[in-house]
Amino acid sequence: MSCAVLAVSAVALPLVGQDGDNVPATREALGELLFFDTDLSANRTQSCASCHDPAYAFADPRGMASPGDDGVSLGDRNAPTAAYARYSPSFFVDDEGVAHGGQFLDGRAGTLEDQAGGPPLNPLEMGMKDEAAVVARLREDPIYEAAFPAIFGDGVLDDTATAYTAMTQAIAAFERTETFAPFDSKYDRWLRGEAELTDEEELGRLLFFSQQFTNCAECHKLAASQMDPEETFTDYSFHNIGVPTNTALRAQNGVDPAYVDMGLGGGDHLDDPAEAGKFRTPTLRNVAITAPYMHNGVFEDLRTVVLFYNKYNTRSDARQINPETGAPFGPAPVPETLSLEELEIGPALDDRRIDALVAFLETLTDARYEPLLED
Repeated sequence: MSCAVLAVSAVALPLVGQDGDNVPATREALGELLFFDTDLSANRTQSCASCHDPAYAFADPRGMASPGDDGVSLGDRNAPTAAYARYSPSFFVDDEGVAHGGQFLDGRAGTLEDQAGGPPLNPLEMGMKDEAAVVARLREDPIYEAAFPAIFGDGVLDDTATAYTAMTQAIAAFERTETFAPFDSKYDRWLRGEAELTDEEELGRLLFFSQQFTNCAECHKLAASQMDPEETFTDYSFHNIGVPTNTALRAQNGVDPAYVDMGLGGGDHLDDPAEAGKFRTPTLRNVAITAPYMHNGVFEDLRTVVLFYNKYNTRSDARQINPETGAPFGPAPVPETLSLEELEIGPALDDRRIDALVAFLETLTDARYEPLLED
């Protein structure tokens, strides 16, 4: 078994003895081993943790998109953080026809279990041929041979579909542990009266929750109260905010620059032109240390993201410039479905307010990652 030890794990690892080996005795403990096991990829080089690095809030800091197990493949989307993913509801469309939840940026995986089953079989990711090939890798390892029957019942590894489902259930169980959602950021400590926000952070907080000045919380707030102790800073809805094409990524991965990623509207789960170009609103937890940003990794700096949103509320030519390129922000690939009602709100923000928003977003960083803010 090729797996690393999760230094930040908050999971206790109940073990049972088996011929001198330490065998996990719970789904969570088994899921932790699976999450870090590179043997579950075609060339034995990639695990879940390769693209969801626990040292970087379970996101991928290596580039605009994650490289595949073959060392050559490169996708067209930025790997989202797996932190706080357990709070996304199973994918559904409400009575008003509005889609919510799911996993992946387009919501195509209904649950954490569904998501866990995707990367091993994706040729651009872990690259395994099929479920049977994955299960064969599981059966190579005596720890798995002992753990799966002990946790899921005798014979679980004898049937490919049953074994694969059990694997996804174990990984999902691990992802539902406190390791992924500690709620111990400076913002959380402030809610509990254990920390004080600076004047700049407080201004940013007021702006963030303001319906008059920014409207950020329209999509990046779930709970009814601003003081909810488990706010994930997303309502899990889908929007087209006009993120420009990442031409630099397209130059690397060979995808046609003219190709348009239809997001929610391009999947088998909801093939609807009215949903074209929409992506699931991400959590803002740990956003300050999970660059690059947007579904295609087009922005490198968090301040650029705030400036991008601000461009919808200013007529200043200077405010239409992407500071990372020195050129205007690129056009929206799908202008017909832009969420302009949510984007065009309030006055243009000056530099002081933009910096204050960034400062507030930095307070959403889990305590163990706060040293990364100083890098």
